[in-house]
Amino acid sequence: MTRIRSMTAFARESVSSGLGLLTVELRTVNHRYLDCSFKLPDELRALEPQLRDRLGQRLNRGKVDCMMRIQPLAGRGRELALNNDALDELLAAVDEVAGRIHTRKPTALEVLQFPGVCGAPEQSEESLQAAASELFATALESLVQHRQREGEKLAALVLERLELLAGQVASTREQVPELRRLQRERVMGRIAELGVDVDQGRLEQELVYLAQKADVDEELDRLDAHVGEVRRALEKGGPCGRRLDFLMQELNREANTLSSKSTSSDTTQSAVELKVLIEQMREQIQNIE
Repeated sequence: MTRIRSMTAFARESVSSGLGLLTVELRTVNHRYLDCSFKLPDELRALEPQLRDRLGQRLNRGKVDCMMRIQPLAGRGRELALNNDALDELLAAVDEVAGRIHTRKPTALEVLQFPGVCGAPEQSEESLQAAASELFATALESLVQHRQREGEKLAALVLERLELLAGQVASTREQVPELRRLQRERVMGRIAELGVDVDQGRLEQELVYLAQKADVDEELDRLDAHVGEVRRALEKGGPCGRRLDFLMQELNREANTLSSKSTSSDTTQSAVELKVLIEQMREQIQNIE
């Protein structure tokens, strides 16, 4: 079973490289689709298509912000390295030129300034990109694990409220026969108060009409069906946020119809409780992938 995953998570990983401390940060929040944005240093900008593909392989929805940065290590700016081969070739060339023409020899500072003789040790772009790619994979795995842990919490909250909703539907169903009896008694009592003679056949027709108009069995059946679909979606797992959101809309539709057909304060209160629970579930589902 694929686990439920949240769209809200954060991951950060760091590693030392030849240029300094390399850091990858991944931050995700809920979004209708998968939307990725990158902030990369110039040395790693060529990695963006590859990183975007990796995100698409592991994530289905969410707004993802990826940031990479390279922080120079303390004292890195003072480190210099001599290229002895280049220095030997330069000095040999200077001696040869000095032997042919009368000119002064270059100073030590001028020699150091000659291209290729002295410089800070550098890491090749390829090795830096390889290190960044590996670090990104670690951060992405950490992000996925975080989304799964958060998703399990969201699923538990939704299931908790779903059980309360199912109990409220069952309680309302138990009240239906009594509500019908009370409705009939109210009509008969009103006729008795008026003291008028009525056609019994016509009266029964009107009572049937009123009962049909206030009948909520169909709404309660659909509520039960939607509750079952929500349970199945959560049990199946995977990217089910959109389906769950649609089911919340359907549950809310039935709760509104139940409220409009209400013939008692108890039924009205039940419909209100249903809508409160549905809204609480919907708020949690907005973060499910």
